[in-house]
Amino acid sequence: MAGTAKSEKRADYASTKERELGAWIKSVEEGSPAWEVGLEPGMRIETVNGKPLRDIIDWRWEASDDVAELTVFTPDDGRVYDCELLREPGQEWGVEFTDVLFDGIRTCVNACQFCFMRMLPEDARSSLLLRDDDYRLSFTQGNFVTLTNMTDEDVDRVITCRLEPMNVSIHAVSPEVRRKLIGPHAQRGMDVLERLCAAGIEVHGQVVLCAGINDGEELHRTLEWVEAHDTVTSIAIVPMGYTKYSKNFSRSFSEDREASRAVVGLLKPYQERARQRLNMTRFQLSDEFYVDADLPIPEADAYDGYPQYYDGIGMLRSFLDEARDVCESRASELRAVADALDAQGARALVVVGEAALKAVQTFTQGWANVCGRDPAALPVQAVAIRNDYYGGDVNVTGLIVSCDLLAQLPQEVTGTFVVLPEVMFNFDKVTLDGDTQAHILSEIAARGGQGLVAQPSPGTIVDALAAAVGSMLE
Repeated sequence: MAGTAKSEKRADYASTKERELGAWIKSVEEGSPAWEVGLEPGMRIETVNGKPLRDIIDWRWEASDDVAELTVFTPDDGRVYDCELLREPGQEWGVEFTDVLFDGIRTCVNACQFCFMRMLPEDARSSLLLRDDDYRLSFTQGNFVTLTNMTDEDVDRVITCRLEPMNVSIHAVSPEVRRKLIGPHAQRGMDVLERLCAAGIEVHGQVVLCAGINDGEELHRTLEWVEAHDTVTSIAIVPMGYTKYSKNFSRSFSEDREASRAVVGLLKPYQERARQRLNMTRFQLSDEFYVDADLPIPEADAYDGYPQYYDGIGMLRSFLDEARDVCESRASELRAVADALDAQGARALVVVGEAALKAVQTFTQGWANVCGRDPAALPVQAVAIRNDYYGGDVNVTGLIVSCDLLAQLPQEVTGTFVVLPEVMFNFDKVTLDGDTQAHILSEIAARGGQGLVAQPSPGTIVDALAAAVGSMLE
């Protein structure tokens, strides 16, 4: 969905409550420099080189050399002691911390009309309702931020420490449109962005396009502003997505082919000028626009190395190219998997969101061609899960939920491998509606099938099925 960057940020972040300065240690790698000096899980690093440790940025900045002086607190005995970390060039310190940022996440101060968090069901998990807008997560994890809650000290830090690229939600440049879209703090974001650009900080920008608000002439103004700021090395245009719980929207570009085509056409001159002047496309449209406009997906060289991949820019092209490569380079393996499934009277269902169905079917069609079969006779088929839980125009693979999956899968799947997309689970292997991966796998087993979990890419799908078929034949 728009606003999330490979879609799909899946971490459940730390609390935002006040806490003591320092970083609590989660784990220490055996034999590492941290292990050598006796650091252990449960300890807290308070200072590095005499500087209070506020967050992960301080840690990366102060501990960037091969020597680091630490002050460490041990809660078991309440003792504070000093130690010196030493490492070889290129070696990691070998310590992992409990929290993403140490001091809690800065939450959003805006009132964006299109905010996906404001369109969630009332019973959504509290962690899903956390509206983060933290510039440090922009640098460390690629989150898009509005810059509206940054202080002058924060801006100085970004410039001094060269925290780049920064991923910035721009949305519009006209003050009145920004206020309408974002709220009363909108101008602060533009002021900070201008200062970052003047300091030469690289920016990847984003525009969530809302029909009738920041498209048309306002989009032209935004793209012209980007054209005048070369430090904005890419700008992603993504369509606003809405759920059935939205109070502000009931339609987007997904329902209007001509409107989507108009956006594609509007960007073409900017893309052409960027290629002529900078040798890169720079102005990037999300995959949804090409799908909704019923237009071909651009070739790989149009995506400038995929700097905005995690914002849904070029995912389909990457998938289609990998599908072609897999069908060419792993043809014998594809035939072997299909033959083994047939020999056992088995089949495989590859679960995807509705938006990705055609791309995955292109892969299975290529697989069938390799096997010399009609695509309908291939024992590997794609199955799209309609998103009834969120409704609206939500149709991406990463937002598939358990209740929709289990309701729409056949009740009888005997002899079937059900390949689940790993991106539908967070790092705790929980779906957005709160179900566990283990429970879903057990439900599939109760229906006579076997669940497999794989990243939704051609290579990993083949890997998962090849391993499963191999186990079946043992």
